[in-house]
Amino acid sequence: MPGRGHAHDPSRRLALRGLLAALAAAGTLPLRAAVPAAPSPSTACKPWDAWLAFVDRHIEDDGRVVDFVHADRRSTSEAQSYALFFALVDNDPVLFERVLAWTRRHLCGGRADLNLPAWLWGRAADGSWRVLDPNTASDGELWIAYALAEAGRLWNRPGFLHAARQILALMRTAEIADLPGFGPMLLPGNRGFVQAGRWVLNPCYLPLFAFRRFAALDPKGPWPRLAERSVDLLGRSAPVGFAPDWTAWDGRAFVPDPAKGPGGSYDAIRTYLWAGITDARDPLRPRLLEALSGPLRMLRAQGTFAEKIDTRNGVGSGTPPPGFAAALLPYLSACGAPALVRAQAALIPASGPAAEALTYYDRCLLLFGKGWLDGRYRISADGRLQPAWSSQCSATS
Repeated sequence: MPGRGHAHDPSRRLALRGLLAALAAAGTLPLRAAVPAAPSPSTACKPWDAWLAFVDRHIEDDGRVVDFVHADRRSTSEAQSYALFFALVDNDPVLFERVLAWTRRHLCGGRADLNLPAWLWGRAADGSWRVLDPNTASDGELWIAYALAEAGRLWNRPGFLHAARQILALMRTAEIADLPGFGPMLLPGNRGFVQAGRWVLNPCYLPLFAFRRFAALDPKGPWPRLAERSVDLLGRSAPVGFAPDWTAWDGRAFVPDPAKGPGGSYDAIRTYLWAGITDARDPLRPRLLEALSGPLRMLRAQGTFAEKIDTRNGVGSGTPPPGFAAALLPYLSACGAPALVRAQAALIPASGPAAEALTYYDRCLLLFGKGWLDGRYRISADGRLQPAWSSQCSATS
């Protein structure tokens, strides 16, 4: 197994210092943001134990990722996409191809060039194993396309780049809607999200950095406009700085979806995560962090986060799972709150029964959040993945 680490150059360290004065003037974020210390090769280049534990627990030999929380022992396009990303971060092309092959065969009907993946596969009531819901989930597709694009670039695999462009073309046809009075937006799936003058949307399906990368990969696509619109969506749908799990555009404003309510919880936590791992040099990141100022205020005021938050008033309830703490690490780092970073990191079990009991979703949030904090990857201002193995570790191994 090759050595691993993270690329840090002086220009990146300087670029990561401070948020814009406008955020400080808003009274929600400090003028200067803490810069995470560059992980030493001895730390960042070690085997990724959390990922190896995930592989052992959740990935079968054929590349299927299993979520054991549900009785149907399901696999989702989201789970497959995250596994592709983490396998790339860990520089494991063999596992990457196994996960990709299973995804194409079982979720795309063997024709990934023609079909977006079904979002849900598992054991049906009759005992058979098959697609349980043929609807798509655009976050899974987005992460599959992103992982393919970066695998193609980093591993010099042109076929992966071509496959990423195929997915983006399918998404453009099936899942991009022009919201009247607002502009283009990515729907959560290809069916069921446009309802009698209302468009139901999921803010955590809109990572800014992915749209930056897609803009270069698919220059004729809507991706630059989607990047700007996604940040504006968060500014309008998070009235007190907390992202909702779901929101709806009614033609004039973003409102709580009547069927899903105004809560922010297990979906919304990823919105803060994606904001945190967005490069400081992205011109939209200050607006993004300002729109999502709620968690920082809550943690500063009471020292604890909440499992569920009413996004209309910022009132929280319930004890969040450990994955929430991991997801907040990049966000709090971007906000210049090192003491809060340390406090949240202390809530993540590193070993023992508590670590063994982590669910699929907690483990994914840990891999994203703690993996970023430990320097196993960064994402550049133009959306390119910068995995540890591509520079620092290869130079020291």
